[in-house]
Amino acid sequence: MTRIENTFATLKAQNKKALIPYFMAGDPNPSVTVNLLHDLVKHGADMIEIGLPFSDPMADGPTVALAAERALAAGTSTRDALKMVAEFRTKDTQTPIILMGYLNPVEIIGYDNFVALCEQSGVDGILMVDLPPSEAGSFTQHLTDHSMNEIFLLSPTTLAERRQQVLTHCGGYIYYVSLKGVTGSTTLDTDDVANHVKAIKAETDLPVCVGFGIRDGASAKAIGAHADGVIVGSALVEHFATIDAHDNAAIAIAQQKIMAKMDELREALDSLSA
Repeated sequence: MTRIENTFATLKAQNKKALIPYFMAGDPNPSVTVNLLHDLVKHGADMIEIGLPFSDPMADGPTVALAAERALAAGTSTRDALKMVAEFRTKDTQTPIILMGYLNPVEIIGYDNFVALCEQSGVDGILMVDLPPSEAGSFTQHLTDHSMNEIFLLSPTTLAERRQQVLTHCGGYIYYVSLKGVTGSTTLDTDDVANHVKAIKAETDLPVCVGFGIRDGASAKAIGAHADGVIVGSALVEHFATIDAHDNAAIAIAQQKIMAKMDELREALDSLSA
């Protein structure tokens, strides 16, 4: 079993929901990321999604897109992000790390080299937003051979054929996009999400985690009542949006706000099993 699979098995045994924060590698500057990852774990993260900075992130709303711009401006590359994961792994060998990004940087590195670097760094899952499941067969197998999961997105508008392809190739967990739009959108229909999650779970034994539109404890609890976990990005990343990337005092205040939000989310999810 992969670290992701083991984590979900443990959470299920404990009747707990997964809290999966998302952050962009290198935002607001590269020196912040590793310590931030450790703090996220201390404040309740069960696994962490790390964004790979890319100049044209088509699934990301303004908050995450600007985080990518800040990371790129600070010189953060895909290889740098992997080095951050490797440094994180020197102290934490348990928390699953999932990379979320786009194919262009991976193709530049080369699929085989990229997978090898991910394995060496201690990555547990890969989510390539623009890799169609119908074209992912060999890549999926390569990841499986190296004890990593490939994760795919399902959305309210996913067609039946693509849905089946995702359920066939996906590993670790299904990432269900809660709404029609990009990251950071605020319109969240809990009943609609519940119906879609129920339908997905009827077709697969994989955990289903929901992202997009979850911003606070109330929305996390509402979605967590139906899903196996929640993914929260923009509501955390936004705290780095208006600060000087090299103002250590401002960064420290932003991190305090981020961890307060993590505590709120963790408490809300844990209340479901209380």
